[in-house]
This record gives sequence, C-alpha cells and structure tokens, in this order.
Amino acid sequence: MTRGVQRSRDRLPWRSRLHRLDLTVSPYLYISPFFLLFAVFGLFPLAYTAIISTTAWSPRKPGSADVSVGLDNYRTLLTDENFHNALINTLGIGLVSTVPQLLLALGIAHLLNYRLRGRLVLRMGVLVPYVTSVAAVALIFNQMFARDFGLLNWLLQPFVDSPVDWRADSWSSWIAVSVMVMWHWTGYNALIYLAAMQTIPYDLYESASIDGASKWQQFWHITVPSLRPTIIFTVIVSTIGALQLFAEPFLFDTTRNNNGGSERQFQTIVLYLYQQFWTNGRYGYGAAIAWTLFLITVIIAAINFVLTRRIRSSD
Repeated sequence: MTRGVQRSRDRLPWRSRLHRLDLTVSPYLYISPFFLLFAVFGLFPLAYTAIISTTAWSPRKPGSADVSVGLDNYRTLLTDENFHNALINTLGIGLVSTVPQLLLALGIAHLLNYRLRGRLVLRMGVLVPYVTSVAAVALIFNQMFARDFGLLNWLLQPFVDSPVDWRADSWSSWIAVSVMVMWHWTGYNALIYLAAMQTIPYDLYESASIDGASKWQQFWHITVPSLRPTIIFTVIVSTIGALQLFAEPFLFDTTRNNNGGSERQFQTIVLYLYQQFWTNGRYGYGAAIAWTLFLITVIIAAINFVLTRRIRSSD
C-alpha cells in the first residue's frame, strides 16, 4: 500500500509536466502544417526567384544559370520602356476597373439589403459571374468587342461613323479589359458589402426616418460611414488584384505573342513578365520583374495597414 502511494506521487509530476507540455506545444503543432506548406510553396519560391533575378539565366544559353549579374536586371528594368508602359497600363486598367466596380457593388449591395421578394435568389445570382470561368467570359466578351461583327459596335452604329476597333487604342482596350474584370468581381464585392451592411444596427435607420432623413441621406450618412473599413479593405484588395491582372488581357490579345496588342496597348506587368519568362526565355529578367511587382504589392499592403490603423484610431 505504501509503495502504491509512493508510485502515484512519483507519477504525478511526470503527468503534470506532460500536461503543461501539451498545453504549450499543441497549439504550435496544430498550426504547423500551414507554416510548413507556406515555407515550401511560399517562402522557398520567393527566395529562389530572388536568386534567379541576379543571374542571366536563359534556356537558350547553356551554362547561363550560373552566371551572376548582380543587380543588373533591376537596373535594366528601371530604363525598360516596355516595363514602364506595362506599369502604366496596369495602373490605368486598375483605376478604370476598380472605381466603377466598387461603386456598382456598393449600389447592388444597398439594393439587396432591402426586403425584396426572392432576395436569396438575387443574392446568389450576383455570384454567378464570379464562379464562371475567366476563359469562358473572355471568349464571350471577345465576340462582343469584335470590330466587324461585335454586339457593341452594332449598338453604337447609329452614333459613330465607323466601327470601333477596341484593341487598337489604349483607352478603348483598357475599357474592354476593365468591363471583363468588372463583370467577374462586382458580385463578389457586393456580397462583402452586403455582409457588412447587415451588421449596421437597424435602429439608426429608424431614428433617421423619424427625423425625416431620405433614403439617400440614410445611405450617405449612415451606411457609407459604417462601411469605411470594409470599403478600404475592398479598395486595397481590388488594387492588389489589379496589379496581378493577367488572364483577361492575355485572352483579349489576339496577336498570340503576349504583346497585349500590336503596340502593347493593354500589356500588364504580369503579362510582360510572362512574355519575358516563357516567350523570350529570360528567366533572370523575368524573376526581377516578379520581385519588383512583389515590392509594389508590399507597398500597397503597407498603405492598407496605415489607413486601417488611422481609421480605427479615429473611431
């Protein structure tokens, strides 16, 4: 009996230590799969791309993978007119697509927030463009924006002297690509706004109605200020998405050489990266473009962080 009591006393500290170890280590073990996968598929490609960006690697030049050029690829990038053009195109398309897209999403969310008949179907319906394949969307919009037999030129026929060649000019091609982007992402952003709107206390609207505020005044003075963090979030996410724009201009380009039009009218940064990396076989230079784009994205994320902190502190 005495030995049994002594044995249980000896085991208690061991079990206690094991319990403490379990409490301390278990959370890290639970989240470790994510960080392991992130290290393999996120950090390693990032670091490997940084190494490649300092080489003159090209599959067309045997042995070039080991030739270090330091930061020459980045210096070349600073004076590369095609990169500057791609950056302007990216920012231009991003501006033309993001602003109307978010305003439209805000309006749709406001309408869907009313007590409408079949509102569940309507709310699910705005997600249809988002779940539709980008390739299918681009195929349809390519037909709509065709110069000779396109639907839009048929509609514009009474107002213009000659058919609009949507791919020939920067602004027209930006509008065409932006319409595809807007079609794809407006419903998604509308649902984000709608979710945020449903957290606004209904008492605020009732009080405003009693005070005689119109629907527009309620929307402008109650809904929009309450959605400020969400609006900033969608603006930043949409901006980052615009910086990574590839599929729409790639599929809109009928030249099939990844130029983004005969004069690179709608060639974005990622499309230019793709052209340099795969079409021209300039692995080192393509990696430098990828890292530059990554740094631009980090700057945008930093702006997001600063704006969010200021809004929270002001609230």
